[in-house]
Formats: sequence, structure tokens, C-alpha cells
Amino acid sequence: MYIFIRKIVKYFFHPILNKERFGTENQSTREKWLEQTLKKIPEGSKILDAGSGNTNKKRFCSHLEYISQDFAEYNGIEEKEGIQKGPVDYSDVNIISDISNIPVEGGSFDSVLCVEVIEHIPNPILAIKEFQRIIRPGGHLILTAPFNSLTHYAPYHYSTGFSKYYYEKHLPENGFEILEITPNGDFFDFLSQEIRRINDVVETYGNKKYSGIFLSLLKYLIIKYLKRFSDESKNSSELLCFGYHVLAKKLD
Repeated sequence: MYIFIRKIVKYFFHPILNKERFGTENQSTREKWLEQTLKKIPEGSKILDAGSGNTNKKRFCSHLEYISQDFAEYNGIEEKEGIQKGPVDYSDVNIISDISNIPVEGGSFDSVLCVEVIEHIPNPILAIKEFQRIIRPGGHLILTAPFNSLTHYAPYHYSTGFSKYYYEKHLPENGFEILEITPNGDFFDFLSQEIRRINDVVETYGNKKYSGIFLSLLKYLIIKYLKRFSDESKNSSELLCFGYHVLAKKLD
């Protein structure tokens, strides 16, 4: 009977739930912002992708001189806690180093790109100071990070996220002027994202019998209501959001 119910969920309710995209656009919204922001960087500028991983942001930098950096120690296989990415291909990374001690001269880059990385750095302030050192005066820092996040990329997960006040305090104190700080999603977006994870979390950490037809239907109804609340709300991102997109300029 349980197998039969799961088949019903798979063929009828999952497609209905998947039609509602609310709560699934964390990454796509971030990538759209990155693409638009990077297009504004003058052609031929030298950019460092700090904490580049498999260099998947290179596709947004075809008009730039793209250099990648990573510490290249996360393998995604040995650790089983939290959300794991799996094997990472570091073969295209140009600089293997600590992100807080990158072996280049000061002012080497016109811009630094750092995407969803600083929550994996034991002391993000040291990384910010290093970015300030290696960016030329007037150059840009393009930075994103979660506002809140589940355990991921363990054991290299040192902070669940950063509020806008973190950037407003630490970037000016370390020689940057903030040009833009934009929330990605809002309170209701974030809740919808996590509600979508319930089946996987139940099957990994709980009792599989709860991941059936009634849970899928309940998820669908809650997400529909959350979408309506989001459409009608104002500034709920100040309570909670996926994260912030930050553009800053190094002061002369």
C-alpha cells in the first residue's frame, strides 16, 4: 500500500508542486544578478574569482581576464553531515591558496568576485582585508553570501550567514564603499525553499512513512499561501531572505 501511495505522489502531486516555482529561485536570481553586474565591468578588466570551486562563474566573465583561486581541499565525499556537493573538479583553478593569503602583489586585480564563500571561511574579516589589498584603488568587490543556511560543505561551514549590517559595518571599516546591497528573496521565499526540503530531510533523518501523499499536498497548499503572502508583503526580507548581493568599490 505504501509503495502504491508513493507512486500516486510521484505521478500526480509532484508535477503539481513543481509547477509552482516559488521558493526555488535562490540560485537563478543570484546568477541573474551576477551576470548583470559582471556585464558592467569594463571589457578586458582583470578579475579574481576567490573561492571559485569548479570555476562555474567563468561563463559570466567571457569579456574579462578571468583568474580563479581556491583552497581546493573540499572533496564532498568523506564527510556525510549536512548537504554535500560531491566531488569538485579543481583542475582549472589558477591559484591554490588560503583565501586570506593570496600570493599576488597588492592592486593586482580590477575586481574580486566572491560568491557564496565567506560562510566557509573561519575569519571572513581576514578575507575582506585581503580583497582590499589585492584590488586596485577604484576597483570593485562583487560579493554574495547566505543570510541563513543549512549545514553544507561540512566540515568547512563556519557561519550560517550574514545580515546586511555585517557588510555595512565591516566593508567601510576595511576600505570599501558599498554601492549596492540587495536582498535575494524574502521571508516567505525562504520558508518555501525549506518546506520543499521536508521530504528529503524526513527520508534522511526521520521516518520515511511521513513523506507520502498528504505531506506533498500540504506542502503544495502552504507554498501557494506563502506565495500570496509574499506578493502582498513589504520588506519581509529584513527579517529573513536567502542572502544579500553586494557591490562595493575600493576607496582611493
